[in-house]
Amino acid sequence: MFFVGALSLLLLQSTNAQRHDADLMSFVTLRIVVARMLTPPVVFLDQLPEVRALKWEITHHDLTRAAPGYWFVAPYGQISPEEPTKKYQQYQVGPYIYDSDGMLIWAGAPLYDNRNVFDFRPVTNIDGETHLSFIVNWDIDYSNKGHGVVLDKNYKVEKDVNMLLDVHDFNMHEFNVLPGGKSALACTYREQEVNLADFDRPEEMGWVVSGGFVEMDLETNEILAQWDSLDKIPLHESVLVGQSDAPAGQPGWDYVHINAVDKNEAGDYIISMRFTDTIYGISGEDGRIMWRLGGRESDFEMDFTFSKQHDVKFVSSNGTHHVISFLNNASFEQSNEENLSSALFVELDTTAMTARVVRRVNRPDSGLTRLRGSVQLLPNDNVFVGWSEWGYQSEHAPNGDLLTTARFASERYSTYRAYKGEFVGRPTSPPDVVASVYGTRNDDTTTLIHVSWNGATDIARWNFYARAHAQGSSILIGHAEKHDFETMYILDGYMDWITAEAIDKDGKVLGTSQVIRSEVPQNWKAVGFTGSTMGPTPDDPAVIAAIDKSNTHPSSSGAKAEDQASTGSSGSSSAYADAKEVAKAVNQAYQVVRNVGALLVLILLVCIVAGIVVGVRFITNRRKTRSYQHVPAEEGMPVEAIPLRSQGPE
Repeated sequence: MFFVGALSLLLLQSTNAQRHDADLMSFVTLRIVVARMLTPPVVFLDQLPEVRALKWEITHHDLTRAAPGYWFVAPYGQISPEEPTKKYQQYQVGPYIYDSDGMLIWAGAPLYDNRNVFDFRPVTNIDGETHLSFIVNWDIDYSNKGHGVVLDKNYKVEKDVNMLLDVHDFNMHEFNVLPGGKSALACTYREQEVNLADFDRPEEMGWVVSGGFVEMDLETNEILAQWDSLDKIPLHESVLVGQSDAPAGQPGWDYVHINAVDKNEAGDYIISMRFTDTIYGISGEDGRIMWRLGGRESDFEMDFTFSKQHDVKFVSSNGTHHVISFLNNASFEQSNEENLSSALFVELDTTAMTARVVRRVNRPDSGLTRLRGSVQLLPNDNVFVGWSEWGYQSEHAPNGDLLTTARFASERYSTYRAYKGEFVGRPTSPPDVVASVYGTRNDDTTTLIHVSWNGATDIARWNFYARAHAQGSSILIGHAEKHDFETMYILDGYMDWITAEAIDKDGKVLGTSQVIRSEVPQNWKAVGFTGSTMGPTPDDPAVIAAIDKSNTHPSSSGAKAEDQASTGSSGSSSAYADAKEVAKAVNQAYQVVRNVGALLVLILLVCIVAGIVVGVRFITNRRKTRSYQHVPAEEGMPVEAIPLRSQGPE
């Protein structure tokens, strides 16, 4: 019975082996979209490039102490958009949500057609519900500069924020939605020509890439605040360029490289400049630099070091005392200052001008994060760190204990930052379901159903229904617990019209798929079917369900016992054969009714046409007895162009 299905699986495995992408997940349901619908709702499906979400390698050291929530990552292969000829056909890059076991929750790659996405995070400070925010990278043809996006729990765009015209792009480093959701912070880079007087070379000019930030109104795109390093941070603070370096042409020295910005309740900002090894406090009143932490001109007495840092954020701030968090990369592409990277929580006293580490989380594998990364304090006081390369991330208890480590199974992808948080996803699109029928004999068929609902977070189980025909009643044919993104259900018999229903843990219906028709081989004989050349006859699910109720056959739960595989879902071969005959009769009756109905419609149309012809002849004959009267065209149009009033717009 499973010969065809097994053969298909072997072919699929062979195809995957040829692709060399065993590090990616494959799905049946995420290869389809609704192409068109009829009334009543019957869905016809077209193939699309499939979603191939990344697999994870995960180690749970103590899952009981891990914070609840999902992982939010945005895999990418390279920073710049790929040329169309180099793009993978499959959807692989973009925003993705996983649970703590690496199970896919939401594949957001199709939302922006496989474009890179950065800083994908849950946003909990707007209205009591969790939203999603991220940066969409600029397009390959530079038709737009990218933009910041905020989604609601339905995965619908709430805010779409564009960047200033005088910058290259919506910078990938930061899209920080501030409390209340009225404004957001973003980093800016500008190519500017400067005098090299700071390097004692006032007669020379050179180009630099300055770093700054903007605060933008999320409703209007209005710039509420703007800051740039060019007239605030001199060249000599840079650890990347020096006094003897030759002047640079455009774009210029990337002398500061801003990569993070945050704001406290007092209205002041903190920024991270990677290539000055410094975190700066910026006045919200006049934009002056209030203090420097680290680097060549630090204002603080400190008993620790850091360098090439990322993702600085306020943890708490009360005016004179601040606790901030950031990733101490301690390295960059060319060298390193320390032997391992770490997440640091630092208490600043801006009266005594002291800085001390109150919490340190070392990278679990004792390695270095030379690029990117993030640090997040979770609601239960755990720390979640994104070490970036290959999606490496870890969660740590308040006392520093390592709870979880994970990384992409692929070394082809990284994520700029990684976050963890709770989220309720309520997609407005219906669940996706695909059904296929296999079999070698009329009395021995199997229906294989796959179902998923991209982005739905609360599904506990699936109910499956079948119809004898498109307009028939839906009959419950079984259910299955949800344990993975995609659920497979197998049952005896040929179920022709299928729907699936998502159920939460309390028994509430979350959503129902469209009615789809099971896929069958175009040539049954070619796949080993020994019955009629037309293939098997669909079963009537009402008959099969009635027989199932009268038996305790294990396959009523969807699992088919090997020693009873030949009996179908009825519990006995004779009962199943009888059911097949009944189903055949019902199907034939439906076809007759449908054909008779079509015939009646045809007869009715013939009668109408005949009546029209007779009427036209009668009117024509009457007109022959009187003079011709011109009928004006509608609104001056030639008579040939007048639309029929019975026709709607095409």
